[in-house]
Amino acid sequence: MKAENFAEISDLIDYLRNNLIIAHLCGFDITKKLPSYCTFERLLKNFDHKYLSYVMQNQVNILKDFGLISGESISLDSTPIKANTKFNNPKSFPKNKFSKDNQPKSDKDCRLGVHTASNDSSNKNYEFYWGYKNHIIIDCLSGLPIAEVTTPANIPDFDAAIPLLSETNNWFNLDGVNFIADKGYDVKKVYNFVRNTLPGHCFIPLNKRGSKKHNLTDDGHVVCDAGIPMIKDGKEYFDGFIKQKHRCKYYKSKDDSLCPCYHPKYFNGKKYRGCIKYTSISTDYRSSINRNPIHFKSKYKLRTESER
Repeated sequence: MKAENFAEISDLIDYLRNNLIIAHLCGFDITKKLPSYCTFERLLKNFDHKYLSYVMQNQVNILKDFGLISGESISLDSTPIKANTKFNNPKSFPKNKFSKDNQPKSDKDCRLGVHTASNDSSNKNYEFYWGYKNHIIIDCLSGLPIAEVTTPANIPDFDAAIPLLSETNNWFNLDGVNFIADKGYDVKKVYNFVRNTLPGHCFIPLNKRGSKKHNLTDDGHVVCDAGIPMIKDGKEYFDGFIKQKHRCKYYKSKDDSLCPCYHPKYFNGKKYRGCIKYTSISTDYRSSINRNPIHFKSKYKLRTESER
C-alpha cells in the first residue's frame, strides 16, 4: 500500500487480484482465493506493532554485523502524520477546527500539533494539524533508519528523544555516539542524557528562544541604554548557570545630570538609583560546546540524512 500509494484497502485488493505475480512475491498462495477485505482490515487493527519493531531491530543488527551501519554518528528528527479527519482538509471550514477541545470523532487518539518550516522562533510559516509524529533515528553514514516511534502530535521532539535513545541503546550500542539534531532538540536534558548516559557528543545548534541580547564591552560589562558601561554587582549561583548582576555605575550619586538619557529608573526616588540588568553565565555541557569550528559544522551537515 505504501509503495503504490494506496489510501484504501479496497485499492490494494484490486491491485493484487490484477497482479498475481506481485501477490505471489508478497507471499500469497495465488492458487487459492486472496484474503478478503475484512482479513486485511483485521490485520491492520489487531497486529501488534512490537512484532514489526522486533523485525526491524534484527534487520538493523544484521546490517551492523555486515558493516553497513556503523552507529558512529546518528541523527534524530520527526515528521508529521496527519490523521484521517475532515479537520485536516484545507477546504473544510468548520468553526474551531483546530481547538484542543474539538477532538475529531473519527480518531480519538490523535492530538493537535503544529508543523513549521524550520525551528527558527521568528519563522511565521507554520500550520496546525490533527495527527501524530513519527520520530526516526538515522545512521548518518549510510542514511538507513535505526529506530522509530510514533507519538501524538502534541509531544515535543525533545520529550520523545530521550525514551527513544534509551530504548535503542538497550539493543544497539550507542556508546560514544555523535548525536546530531536540529534546534528543536536544544534542551539541557537531551545534552545531559547524551553526555552522561550514552556517553556521547552532541552536535546541536543553539536555539536562543527570544533571549535578551545585551551590548557588552570586551571585559564583559553590560552597556546601558545611555551607552555607559555598568558595574558588576555580585553573582547568584544556580544549578548549571551563574546569574551576574550589573548595576548603573552612578547608583550612589545624587547628581541628576550624570545620566545622559535621563532614564526613568535613574529618577526612581530610591536610595540606589539607576538601571539593573542581568546576564547568565552557563556552566553546563550545552554551553561548553564550541559551535564555530569546522569539525562541528562538518558533523552537523550529516543531519541532512534524517531530512531525506
